Amino acid sequence: MNTYLNLVKTVLDNGSLRTNRTGINTIMYFGYHYKVDLSKGFPLLTTKKIFFNSVIRELLWYLKGETHIRNLRKHTKIWDAWTNEKKNWEIGKMYGYQWVKWEKFQEDIKTGKITKSYINQIEDVINLIKNNPDSRRMVVTAWNPSVLDEIALPSCHAFFIFSVTNGKLNCHLTQRSGDIALGIPFNLACYATLTQMIAQETNLELGEFSHYINDAHIYENHIEGLNEQITRNPLPLPTLEIASKPFWDLEFEDFKLKNYTHHPIIKFPVAV
Repeated sequence: MNTYLNLVKTVLDNGSLRTNRTGINTIMYFGYHYKVDLSKGFPLLTTKKIFFNSVIRELLWYLKGETHIRNLRKHTKIWDAWTNEKKNWEIGKMYGYQWVKWEKFQEDIKTGKITKSYINQIEDVINLIKNNPDSRRMVVTAWNPSVLDEIALPSCHAFFIFSVTNGKLNCHLTQRSGDIALGIPFNLACYATLTQMIAQETNLELGEFSHYINDAHIYENHIEGLNEQITRNPLPLPTLEIASKPFWDLEFEDFKLKNYTHHPIIKFPVAV
């Protein structure tokens, strides 16, 4: 997919050297934006192998709203770098928890009693799409300032917005920080899948995925691998088939990736 390769080339050619908390310097480019037409095929990178099963496992984990990775790591270890057994595999109230269990507190003026309830932002968006498709308020946020000091990693893909245009569902993701080699390919596939799930639930066609990355960066120890990747020619995109089931009933076995051909794996170390 040339869209991704253009991102890599832009950061390599125009980025600035930056230090960061991991101790591994990055080449950083400020404010990169691209769009993908989801009707043209499922945007899973073909210039290296992406482990699609892990993408689906992670997305379904988000949608469960869990604050630990105990169940996730039965299938994939992609989150192991941010917690461990001593911490009981806890990561805190991160992405999925904020998506489906955003905490709401209300105080009774007369008694002073405070009650807590939860907001399922994903369900609210689905209801808006079904009942008020012209709404400009189809927003889901994972950025909750009140928990930043309690979680394993402040949310990189901070919030996303849906829009319905001419019977098509579009999704825009704003990302505060993006690891080009490792994170962005997963983010792209994750949100493309989520958009397709919601489009199917709301009887809409697939539109565009729009992605803004505020701090688009490449770690220095990823440069060699990415230089290899940009020499490879993209292959035809695969397609994703999702079982015809209610949104919240979908399980891992309901996702079928068809005709995925790809170049060999390129291994990149994780910077924590």
